[in-house]
Amino acid sequence: MVPGFESILDQNQPIRLLSTLFHNGAVPHALLFTGIEGVGKINCAMVFAMLCNCLEKRYISGNQDRIDFSTLTDGYFINPCGSCRVCKKIESGNHPDIILIKPSGNFIRIEQIRDLGNIIALKPYEAKMRVVIISDARYMTPGAGNALLKSLEEPPERTIFILTANQLSDLMPTIVSRCQHIRFNPIPLKSITKMLVAKFSIDQENAEIIASLTGGSFSKALKLGRTHRVNWINYRKWLLDSVAMNYFTGESTETIARSYGLIFALADKLSKNKDLLFESLEMIETWLRDIAIYKYSPDKVINIDMIENVEYVSGKVSIKSLILKMKAIHKAQKNILANANPKITLDILILRLVGA
Repeated sequence: MVPGFESILDQNQPIRLLSTLFHNGAVPHALLFTGIEGVGKINCAMVFAMLCNCLEKRYISGNQDRIDFSTLTDGYFINPCGSCRVCKKIESGNHPDIILIKPSGNFIRIEQIRDLGNIIALKPYEAKMRVVIISDARYMTPGAGNALLKSLEEPPERTIFILTANQLSDLMPTIVSRCQHIRFNPIPLKSITKMLVAKFSIDQENAEIIASLTGGSFSKALKLGRTHRVNWINYRKWLLDSVAMNYFTGESTETIARSYGLIFALADKLSKNKDLLFESLEMIETWLRDIAIYKYSPDKVINIDMIENVEYVSGKVSIKSLILKMKAIHKAQKNILANANPKITLDILILRLVGA
């Protein structure tokens, strides 16, 4: 992690707010960072922890490092130095008062939050401000959420909680109400395209297509670029062509029944390639979203190179049906995360997609 807010790509508004809160001495005891995965929430939380404890804070002009903070402190924003002993401890993950909690397996369990409670009951070991970062807070079990709520209701001195989640609805309303919400936006596709071209030497046209598959997630862009590069384009075309052919042909019940063998063969193939499973489901969901969007705003279709495919299916499927299909995908993703059998889960998903 590069120390400093300049390491956070295309998140001017959240950084401006955090810098202003610190500058004004108005940092709340609990912050909630929301936004899709891979847009810099954890990185930003770590940088803010550095800022709260840095020994040699510096002011940087808003005109440099891609950041525009012209409304703060006469055109400057506050940044941790990144070089003092405290910043280096935090950057290396060795600071005793900067606590990062992640899911253990598929969940954040009550035992993790109870252990945290025992730690924060004591004064910070050496930090000015202890920072507790709870990553993917949506995976807290109900018991863990209730245990955390007690700490949020009676926050210890010199302790800041930073929770990250995809959206507000991922968390208990009572937890959300005790946090100041900061929204992180998806990374613009132009920025992701530029990164793919520079880092992986992908040509501009293919980089734009791959960028469209990321949904604005920088980490997903890195994964797609690093692991498969342009092969993702061919894989996506095969997957979506297969889905369109099998699910939405508009044929008779007898024809659909005869094609069930092909449909379940597709489910079997997806279930055996676990490395691609979640990306595959997300590709199908994005395609379904395109079909819905095409009915009203064709210019906002993400899979623009497959516009004929999207147009054809859009004329055959209702919005209500599309919503049910996307909900079926969400349920399948949740079940797989909970260690359900992938093959059985995908077989059920196929039936719901066909019958929705």
